[in-house]
Formats: sequence, C-alpha cells, structure tokens
Amino acid sequence: PLSVTDIRDDAQLGTLSHLLSVHWNKIQVGDTADHRSLSLITCVIVSFTDQHCFCSGAVKVPPHQLCKKGVQDHLEDAIRGLKPINQVSLSISSRTDTGVHALCNSAHFDLQRRNDKPPFTEDVLVKALNFYLSSEQIRVNRAHRVPDHFHARYRAQSRTYVYRIALGTGHHSLLPLTESNLCWTLRNTELDVGAMREAAALLVGVHDFSSFRAVNSDMPFKSPVKTLDVASIQRGGSFAQSHFHREIPFWELTFTSRSFLYKQVRRMAGALVGVGQGRLSVPQLKEVLEARDSLAYPQALTAPAHGLFLTRVDYKETDLQHSPQTSCSGNSED
Repeated sequence: PLSVTDIRDDAQLGTLSHLLSVHWNKIQVGDTADHRSLSLITCVIVSFTDQHCFCSGAVKVPPHQLCKKGVQDHLEDAIRGLKPINQVSLSISSRTDTGVHALCNSAHFDLQRRNDKPPFTEDVLVKALNFYLSSEQIRVNRAHRVPDHFHARYRAQSRTYVYRIALGTGHHSLLPLTESNLCWTLRNTELDVGAMREAAALLVGVHDFSSFRAVNSDMPFKSPVKTLDVASIQRGGSFAQSHFHREIPFWELTFTSRSFLYKQVRRMAGALVGVGQGRLSVPQLKEVLEARDSLAYPQALTAPAHGLFLTRVDYKETDLQHSPQTSCSGNSED
C-alpha cells in the first residue's frame, strides 16, 4: 500500500500517475520531490466487444461515432467516476484494431484528488475502476506506482502477440462456445508446420516490413524497418478441449517486437498460414518480404482480427521504479 504519512499539503499531494494493464491494462503512478504519484501496472483481460456492438479497438473513438466506444473511452469513463479534479487523459501502450483481443495491455494516466482526499491505495484503485467497468468486458488487474515521466507507449521495450488457429473447423459454429470469435477456424485438418517454421525464420531480425503493412494515414510518418525478435509456431490448446465431443487441433503463432506496423502481425500470420496450406511457398514469402511494397502482399491472405491476442507488454525495471529523485526526460519513439 502507498504511504500518505509524508504528505503535508496539497502541493505535495500532486499528481497520481497510473499505468493501467487491462487484459491488457496496467496502471501506474510516480512522484517527484514535489509530487506524490500513484501508478498501476495491471494485466487485465479486455474483450473488444460490448453489449451493443464491437468496440473500435483500444483507441478513442471520434465523438460522431455515438454507437461505438473503444477500450480507451470506457477506461476514461471509469477514471472520471473517481471524480478527479484534473482532466482525464489516458495513454495506452498498444493500439489494437477492432476485433483484436488483449490479455495484457498497459496504459498510464494522472489522477489528482481534492486536497482533503488522500491518494488511493493501489488495491482500492483497482477495485474502484473495476466497479465502474463492471458492465464492460474490461478488467484492471493491478496497479503500480511509476515515475511521472513514465509513458506506457514510448517506454515499452517489447510487445508480444499470439495468433490462434483451430484446424478442421470450417465454420465458427463447430467450435466450443468458449472459443467463439477467439481463433481463426480453418477447414484444413493439418498444416505444413515445417514449412511455416522455415518461413517464420526468414521474418526474424531487422527488415523493411513494408510488404506486411496495410495502408493507413501513419505510413508517411513511420519507418517500415522493424526488428522482429520472435516468430514461432507451436501447438495451442483450449479450455474446453478435454470436455468437448471431438478433438480440435489448435496452433499458436507468436510474434515479439518492440513495435509493429499497422496490421503487420495479421499479415505475417496470414502469410505463414498460406505457406502451411501450400498457397504460398517459402521462396515466394521471401520475395514478398524483399519487395518492400505493400502491394506485393497477396490479396485475401491477411488473417482475420478475431484470432489475434496482445499477450505481453514489457518494460525495463528501471523505468518502472518510483523514486523521489526521478526527473522528467524525453520519450523515445516506438
């Protein structure tokens, strides 16, 4: 728990900085010599669907789209429920698309209470936010104090995504209900996993991934050169597997990098599955990579969003350590 015994006046109460992890969210807070900050690091499960329509990913939704909200909108609404006196602004580490799931995402925000209110303890803050999120498929798991210069997006050292595939199921209705919209269903009863692993090895390392990014407004501002640390294929599983009436083979494609381009993971997953199905050869995938052109990516090969999970966002321990001597510094690009 956070100690408030050293707080002598409102100036020292300062700003509470929180890093939220929601099944994908973390919350954190930091302080300086003049500020008492609180921060949370939470791993929370968030589903991008609500009771009315699909959530529009993790980022905020424009005000004119009244029927839709993103995960960020719901989290900011929950923070406002705590009645802070500062303007609520949440920064999420990883901006996922509509339909993509997150088992562990993180975000940070500042929270300042009225001068007669002590800072929330981390446990109380988690419970309070989840109270306001109870009607949504979003949960905050834990909170951690961080320095007030901390940034959930720019300080992230790596992000890990897992893409789940179910074989021998041509339609999602053939899956257990517990797997509905949580994997890509393929008619194939088997894939050439050896060829997929050979192709995945070509993607690991520093490359220009222009061929694996979809066109969007950020293209002119982001370098297509990324370092892919992990691209692996291994057997997966299902909670319902031992209780279901037939066996369904699951596979998981795992990708780790400091950052990814728009739809890069879904395009890499789709290409590797194409190799496993024999629709794309290993040399052809290499040609696509070396073309460095988004138009070189084969049509109708991108994996659907609902099979993709953000599973980890990692930070340096030193960036998460809260210290009264912490000073502000600039953020690096992601």
